[in-house]
Amino acid sequence: MKNKRFIIIIATVVFLLFLPFVAMQFTTQVRWTLFDFVIMGVLLLGTGLLCEWILRKVNKTPQRILLCVTVIAVFLLIWAELAVGVFGTYFAGQ
Repeated sequence: MKNKRFIIIIATVVFLLFLPFVAMQFTTQVRWTLFDFVIMGVLLLGTGLLCEWILRKVNKTPQRILLCVTVIAVFLLIWAELAVGVFGTYFAGQ
């Protein structure tokens, strides 16, 4: 079961990175560089693997849910900051 979830995580990351790649072929509104793909790949893979680690190490279901939701919320905040600069930090994509 452990390897199956790992393969699902990898396949999901590849699929999600494939979407902007395909969009770049049809429109000029999506302009990702190699750096964008690498950063998003690291964020997606890190989030997936961290949730997988939580599912393996934490025994109580409410704690699992809370921790995974927290990890996903942090991922979404980082993604929003990198994409449009919600917080106006140095890392904002403007």
